[in-house]
Amino acid sequence: MAVEQGLADDYTQDGTVDLKGNPVRRSQRGGWRACSFVVVYEVFERMAFYGISSNLLIYLTTRLGQGTVTASNNVTNWVGAVWMTPILGAYVADAYLGRFWTFIIASIIYLSGMSLLTMAVSLPTLRPPSCDQPNSGHCQKASTLQLAVYFGALYILAVGTGGTKPNISTIGADQFDDFHPKEKKQKLSFFNWWMFSIFFGTLFANIILVYIQDNIGWTLGYGLPTIGLAVSIGIFVVGIPFYRHKVPAGSPFTRMAKVIVAAINNRKLPLPRDAKELYEWNFEEYTKKKKFRMEATPTLSSLNKASIQTGSTDPWRLCTVTEVEETKQMIRMIPILFATFVPSIMLAQVNTLFIKQGTTLDRKVGNFKIPPASLSAFVTATLLVSVVIYDRFFVKIMRKFTKNPRGITLLQRMGTGIVLHTLIMVVSCLVERRRLAAAREHGVVQSGSEVPLSIFILLPQFILMGVADAFMEVSKIEFFYDQAPESMKSLGTSYSTTAIGTGNFLSSFLLATVSDITSRNGRKGWILNNLNASHLDYYYAFFAILNCLNFIFFLFVSRYYVYKAEVSDSIKLLSEQLKEKAPSKESNNPY
Repeated sequence: MAVEQGLADDYTQDGTVDLKGNPVRRSQRGGWRACSFVVVYEVFERMAFYGISSNLLIYLTTRLGQGTVTASNNVTNWVGAVWMTPILGAYVADAYLGRFWTFIIASIIYLSGMSLLTMAVSLPTLRPPSCDQPNSGHCQKASTLQLAVYFGALYILAVGTGGTKPNISTIGADQFDDFHPKEKKQKLSFFNWWMFSIFFGTLFANIILVYIQDNIGWTLGYGLPTIGLAVSIGIFVVGIPFYRHKVPAGSPFTRMAKVIVAAINNRKLPLPRDAKELYEWNFEEYTKKKKFRMEATPTLSSLNKASIQTGSTDPWRLCTVTEVEETKQMIRMIPILFATFVPSIMLAQVNTLFIKQGTTLDRKVGNFKIPPASLSAFVTATLLVSVVIYDRFFVKIMRKFTKNPRGITLLQRMGTGIVLHTLIMVVSCLVERRRLAAAREHGVVQSGSEVPLSIFILLPQFILMGVADAFMEVSKIEFFYDQAPESMKSLGTSYSTTAIGTGNFLSSFLLATVSDITSRNGRKGWILNNLNASHLDYYYAFFAILNCLNFIFFLFVSRYYVYKAEVSDSIKLLSEQLKEKAPSKESNNPY
């Protein structure tokens, strides 16, 4: 009897199965043994991705002969696509193929794009001649074939990342059973290692791969990330016998669409005075299906009509209260999502205009020449240090004043990030004015030659961007994950990737628009191929004003935002820890 009980306890309780759909035992699959393959995969994959993206602007200007505006927009358009395609990848995984097979198919597409990209920079017929002075504007442009192959490969890669990015982290998280206390704690540790793997891969790419591309050659500089990606996929495949899998549960987009359609169909019906008359499953049903129940709320009351009982059982005409509340919660977050677009525009400048500025400055340190894109490593390093300082010191200090387990609320943390982005643009504007003054003093305005100032004058804007990310980007991911309903966590996470993607597209739009408007009526314009004759300082000042306006908008929408009623597991854990240390100092509002 005890043996049978022990065997039953060994089976996972969260519904995970093997690839054949059979229940799995925790002693044979999942846990850290399975996760180790996923974490190592992420190190190599991030190295591969940032090995391409970090130095993309330099390749477009020095090899493909593109101007500042065109190259910057091509970078942000591609990065925007990379961050938007995960929405499609998550939908396919949730609704049809499941996370594992979506990931495998997408990995093949990803590797195909990387391989074609390596061929595009290696084969003489696909590789245009190098341009030694891209700032002069006299570089030979790439042929139509060369452009088609290179950008075709880039967007094949983007499609591949759309299937891998939203699924690999959730595959890792799926290896831990939320209904098992020990594995539940291990899951929190997994996300720490997951972030570390991203940091490590990114730093390696920004320092080592960027140097190889600038000083040894693009063939080796692209070949190594491609080999790294192939190795990462191989590592993931080796771990297949140890993985747990979750069966596709249907897309949250479909569930939300059903609520909206049902509310429209019932729009002429009056709402009952007692919310208990609305359609809902009993608690036993939710317990049986291992789902979370939500109570009806008065906000967005028109959607409550989707739960009016009319005798129909059609899911497009009748939804549970929980389904309605889940939809409401995703809609409530949309104004906050809009407020994160402008910070994402600022983030897009790191791999475009910030790096372009670096190409005009003195990059020598002794006999060593610093690649401009390597400055991005300071963003990653500063972010890592800032997160540690924030968690170890800032949160503990603020808890004493706010009695909040997080130190400050997620929205307060995001607001601080917006303020820092404003400061970054002010600092960038001042630094650019100093660079332009030096260009005039040394007579290199028209020639576009190197300005005799150290590239390290750009460090403040890169370092501040890392600090801002520790507030804005980290809290953004946590906010959209934490505030999303339990059954829509993947969709909540996609909000943060959508913000980055949209920000990059908006960056392209603003750069093209400002460049066009400021160059009308015979004027030179603010952004030229020759940055020494440009007015990038005006553009950064415009961004500072845009951040101020966005901060006002953020204050408005955050003031009226109501945190969701139920509390996530992570914040529960924080609250319990605080209660153990100070039982008499409980917080009335855990947020």
